[in-house]
Amino acid sequence: MSSSKFSFFIKYKWNVLACIVLTAYLFPYFSLGGDTHIRVHDNMDSNIVWYKLLAETEQLFAGPGASIPNVINGLPRSALPSAFDAVTWLYVWFEPFTAYTISQTIMRFAAFFGMYLLLSRFVMRDFRGSWLTAGSSLAFAMLPFWPSGVLTIAGLPLAFYLFLTIRQQGGMTPWYVWLGVGLIPLLSNFILTFIFFLGLMGLLWFVEWIRKKRLNLPFFIAVAGMTAIYLFKNYMLLYTMFFDSTFNSHREENELGHKGLQDTLDLFVHNFLYGHTHDMAVHTSIVLPVIIFGVFIAIVRGGYPTRLVLLFAVTPLLSIWYAFWYWEGFRPLKDSLNLLNTFNFARIHFFDPMIWYVCFALALGIVVKQVKAGWLIAAALLIAQCWNIFQLNEENKYSEINTPTYNEFYSTELFDEVKKYIGEDPSAYRVISVAMHPAIAQYNGFHTLDTYNNTYPLEYKHQFREVIAGELEKSPTLENYFDTWGGRAYTYSSELGKHYMFKKSSDRSIEELSLNTEALKRLGGQYVFSALPIENHEQLNLRHEQTFENEDSPWRIHLYQVQ
Repeated sequence: MSSSKFSFFIKYKWNVLACIVLTAYLFPYFSLGGDTHIRVHDNMDSNIVWYKLLAETEQLFAGPGASIPNVINGLPRSALPSAFDAVTWLYVWFEPFTAYTISQTIMRFAAFFGMYLLLSRFVMRDFRGSWLTAGSSLAFAMLPFWPSGVLTIAGLPLAFYLFLTIRQQGGMTPWYVWLGVGLIPLLSNFILTFIFFLGLMGLLWFVEWIRKKRLNLPFFIAVAGMTAIYLFKNYMLLYTMFFDSTFNSHREENELGHKGLQDTLDLFVHNFLYGHTHDMAVHTSIVLPVIIFGVFIAIVRGGYPTRLVLLFAVTPLLSIWYAFWYWEGFRPLKDSLNLLNTFNFARIHFFDPMIWYVCFALALGIVVKQVKAGWLIAAALLIAQCWNIFQLNEENKYSEINTPTYNEFYSTELFDEVKKYIGEDPSAYRVISVAMHPAIAQYNGFHTLDTYNNTYPLEYKHQFREVIAGELEKSPTLENYFDTWGGRAYTYSSELGKHYMFKKSSDRSIEELSLNTEALKRLGGQYVFSALPIENHEQLNLRHEQTFENEDSPWRIHLYQVQ
């Protein structure tokens, strides 16, 4: 090893070690490929298929008035990401799982270096370049973030670092910082988190302008510039919202927020202790006690950790806001202002993971400084937390709960058999899925009448409701789920509830499915794919055609034709 390389390693040894661990965390994607177990919810059941559809249907540059013919007889093009979404291009250039692997790699390393830079330059300068900042950043980077979000949650520390650097250095800000400001919008979601981030940055700029009478033009340009990029990226969504009077989204009927006070309080406690499924911070067993201990020991030793206390206080406030957004007491306000129904302001809780790990790093710093042999205790705690999170990589987590691998979930060979049996071009007929996610059929090129999308025409929601009305009437839970939200326009079964994955090992069957096949035919429905046998299929005017299965697929597909 040359002296220059050795010097580099010595200077950045903790970062190098963290990157090695992060590479090991990502290794299953590269070694197993499509045989990797990955998340189904809000991932394989939706986002991956959306990107694949865009890459294959040649609608990437289509205008907002165009539609994707594969879904609900024409899903508006504006319901899917625009051509300025960088992840979409990964699916254009690469096979879907390769694109997914690349996006996961970008997400993890951006999370690590973003948190490391934020801690080293603005939060804990006295620990700059230390094992503590590198270790805390590594723990953050391995969290079980929502996979399809890329930098939506994982990129928040990087965004804070970039904007705080511009705020501090003004016109002397390096070019690569400005480049980062321009790139983050291409890999993240404006609606979920960055609308709140830019709101905070804008408020910070405005307060400083008023209090200090200092315009700080570079900081303002950063806020306005990133906002402009997001607006440009989401131009189709903005067009349908403000200029297209012919499109009414199913979100117009959103009516979230019917929890009683006790359920709301339970949701607050759960979110504070365990987080949301998209932003789990894995903080209950180690991070939270360490923060409390850090505050306690600092006060006992005669200090007051202001930054730690203020940041820590934000976490219960975010959980309270998130929980009470679904409280029935807000219904009169939501009913009077439709924006409160169509836009979820509670999503600011996605800031939780970043805040928890900044607090964790600050608390460990107090332990190192205030406790005898504190560096040893802090290192042990940090290693334990990293080990806890490392085990939650997608392959470990989802293989333990026995969900399908990527290849198993989509089972392309099995559905090729179904396609071959039907013998027509998939564009010539429409299908629905029972006891399974319609995204599987969509991935395999079938044209589906059921779907899961963030937005689709309200008129279609009403049309599809006629198909499943009988099942909704039998289940108040499903009826409320569909009528007050409806993002999952699924062929529900009241016997199965909100469960959509039944493997061939299941001995269940659907005894009595209430399906309006006349309404289904009006939409063009000709085939039903069911993961379970439908016992009353003859009464529904369905003819059982064939049952398909093979060794490599976890599914057994019962094919029914509408008579």
